[in-house]
Amino acid sequence: MKIDRRTVARLALPRDVGDKIFFDSTLKGFGYRVRRAGRASARVLRSYVVQYRRAGRSRRILLGSADVLTAEQARAAAKKILASVALGQDPAAEKAARRHKDAHSLKAVIEDYLAVKRGAVRPRTYGAIVLYLTGHYFRPLHGMPVDQVTRKDAAHRLARITAERGSITAVRARGALSSLYSWAMGMGLVEHNPVVGTFRPKDAEPRDRVLEDHELAAIWRSAGDGAYGKVIKLLILTGARRAEIGGMRWSEIDRERAVWSVPASRTKNGRPLILPLQPIAMEIIQSVPERVGRDHLFGSRSADGLAHWHAKADLDQRLGAAVKPWRLHDIRRTVATRMADLGVQPHVIETVLNHYSGHRSGVAGIYNRSVYEREVRAALALWADHVRALVKGGERKIVPLKAGEGRLG
Repeated sequence: MKIDRRTVARLALPRDVGDKIFFDSTLKGFGYRVRRAGRASARVLRSYVVQYRRAGRSRRILLGSADVLTAEQARAAAKKILASVALGQDPAAEKAARRHKDAHSLKAVIEDYLAVKRGAVRPRTYGAIVLYLTGHYFRPLHGMPVDQVTRKDAAHRLARITAERGSITAVRARGALSSLYSWAMGMGLVEHNPVVGTFRPKDAEPRDRVLEDHELAAIWRSAGDGAYGKVIKLLILTGARRAEIGGMRWSEIDRERAVWSVPASRTKNGRPLILPLQPIAMEIIQSVPERVGRDHLFGSRSADGLAHWHAKADLDQRLGAAVKPWRLHDIRRTVATRMADLGVQPHVIETVLNHYSGHRSGVAGIYNRSVYEREVRAALALWADHVRALVKGGERKIVPLKAGEGRLG
């Protein structure tokens, strides 16, 4: 019997039979299936199937409901499948694999990726990854199977992000998505990274802003004595990163020896930082009221240190035209530059900044394990005296080191 429009109209399910396939006599493997919806149900389901053998096993593929497909459409689809079988393919296995991959949507893979990253990176870094991957940036792609996202899809979203949020945000979002796909490739979830080959939005221009002495003094004087002002002053005195000062803890400070030890978990490069604190820095720290049950010096009880930096807008308003547009990170660059102007050696400045480049990188860094304790203390004393002179006026006074002052350990 050839299955066509006329024959399927006459085919009925035999009495006491719950499921039967009527196979076509001209196209081997093509069939018309009729089955009851349930044992006690009178409703009959009709569909087209194709059946073939592969590796000694019989495999069947549902072509579609007879309510949707005509016999001619189903026959054409069956021919394509049987042709691929003749060429050595296994359409049923490929379809099952596709269903499995479709279950791995981009959103689902993002959730798995974030579970791996949580605790493996710093909280601030993790927060940025969450923002770019789960926010609106790539949300239109979340429902797609992760391996079906194309370069065109990624490029389109990056173009929209650039237009709506700017090129810097697009660069950050692009990096987050690319890192996700690199991880997914390693997990065997995808075969390629759709971000590779997409245009790269223009990143921020390298910053080279160094504050003038009068600008540094103006910032100090205008910072005030609130929590934010104290953080600004400690940034100026230490050259540390804002997250390191904002997240400063009482347990990190040895008050007797005036030494601040930042653990590797709180530094950008994952290396511990040990800095001697000059008297002016200790005065600022000791002026911070201690709160029962809280280790952090700054920030609210619900935050790990000072997390909101919007107070800079108020500081800029107080500064007015006294200081040209600047960023907090410019303080760190200024500390390094002005220390060099005062005669501090480059390798000592690198130690103060916790940088591992120049004298502290490569073979030299492997064999030279010195932390230049005495030199760092002397450099920070020289710098603190310079800051005092800028803020209070008068000549700079070099404070000599006392015996044993050079040791931090």
